[in-house]
Amino acid sequence: MKIQCTLILSILTLCQGYAANGVVFEDLNKNGIRDVGEPGLANIAVSNQREVVKTDAEGRWTLPHDDDTIFFVIKPQGYAPPVNEVQLPQFYYIHKPAGSPKSTRYAGLEPTGDLPESIDFPLHKVADEPEKFQAIFFGDPQPLNIDQVDYIAHDVLSELIGTDAKFGVTLGDIMFDNLSLFEPSNANIALLGIPWYNVIGNHDLNFEAEIDSDSDETFHRYFGPQYYSFDYGAVHFIVLDDVDWGLHAGKEKKTYKGGLDADQIEFVKNDLALVPESKLVCLMMHIPLIGVGNRAELYRLIEKRPYTMSISGHTHWHAHLYIDEKDGWKGDKPHHHIVNVTVSGSWWTGRKNEVGIPHATMRDGAPNGYSIITFDGVTHTLDFKAAGAPADYQMTINVPDEIKSVNSEQTPVYVNLFNGSEKSVVKLKVKDRGDWIEMKKVLEGDPFFRAMRQREMAADPGVKWREPIESGHLWKINLPANLKPGSHLLMVEGTDAYGRVHTGNRILRVID
Repeated sequence: MKIQCTLILSILTLCQGYAANGVVFEDLNKNGIRDVGEPGLANIAVSNQREVVKTDAEGRWTLPHDDDTIFFVIKPQGYAPPVNEVQLPQFYYIHKPAGSPKSTRYAGLEPTGDLPESIDFPLHKVADEPEKFQAIFFGDPQPLNIDQVDYIAHDVLSELIGTDAKFGVTLGDIMFDNLSLFEPSNANIALLGIPWYNVIGNHDLNFEAEIDSDSDETFHRYFGPQYYSFDYGAVHFIVLDDVDWGLHAGKEKKTYKGGLDADQIEFVKNDLALVPESKLVCLMMHIPLIGVGNRAELYRLIEKRPYTMSISGHTHWHAHLYIDEKDGWKGDKPHHHIVNVTVSGSWWTGRKNEVGIPHATMRDGAPNGYSIITFDGVTHTLDFKAAGAPADYQMTINVPDEIKSVNSEQTPVYVNLFNGSEKSVVKLKVKDRGDWIEMKKVLEGDPFFRAMRQREMAADPGVKWREPIESGHLWKINLPANLKPGSHLLMVEGTDAYGRVHTGNRILRVID
């Protein structure tokens, strides 16, 4: 974070005149300019990425600043900021009179000049902002080149045209180091016609930067603040920057690690102080919570609230984690953290389909894709959507096509329930033979992914598939003994992380 000041220094700067002033106003004609007769809005939160203040009865606010400060309005329920031509919300003002450092490959910000006399934030009323709504979540689209930008367009975006979602979020690694692709990527996502928020990831940084605060400059140019918050419906969303760039202890060159700096922690504290406990708080970040070095500081800020959840990307596998006292959480119930399915899957690796897009199966055996979360008051439900597949494609069933009758009892069946978790129950039944049998959750590499990986690497030694991981949504059981020769239908029922039942079938041939 750029503002290196304590609360005492903030008070001193106000007294000495180092303060920014402005108005949050109702933009009646939606032109982004405060015209005569457009009233100020009272009781709206505004921040400088550390302090958070509320506007007075006339919509006015005052905050301290230095020469590298981002101010932003925190969108309240029932109002919306304008969006630009590519549907990116325009809720911020960047004060950077000297501009960004010129030592990085990708451009940052030009000098912004003197601070305006008044920094005014427009908001307009939204006719319908229901407490039940949907939002789209992309993990790691991560295109390396323009061809992969096209993969995203054809594999994911085209099927989302006409979506009912109210907004979308990319959970970091918007790019794969090539930040020149922000523009075509943003233009494609804009065709969905909904506001789109962005989280910064480790592959969205300027790697030539010497320090963390300079590594975000190109992100600022396109998207504004790297951490901020907003309300929609009954949910308070907080976007975090948990990617700490620089020369860390024990490292010989600059790299990243998971962490939150002191100013960001202070912002979250000040932000939540103004959020009623009746709201669901949803934290959005790139590196999963369990990979954030100082996560305990964040836990202390949210663990006493009754309704919290969080979501991340980064790992290129999908999982539901329930964080409890083993990780230092002290809340009454475990904290639900979602590691989101990635758009790029296994970094756009794999054989191409009939339209030239790699299958990109993730290392946990699940397909690439995205999530649609339905928020309803303080509850949420996540739908796992495999790219280019029907909505009911929720599992794979892995068993040999043909076995001998005498070997049936030694033959394992694996089920990968993509949106499953430790709360799931998965059952198997051989049609016309016996009852449903509950399968055992196992931590193994998905055999479907292992076989596919070996097959493709053998066919093309140039393919660089990464190793499979222990899948967090895999179940296993051996077949019943002495299955009769012939064709058998294997039936599977599995409840996902939200208790919804999904079904699948697999045909097995048995010979003497």
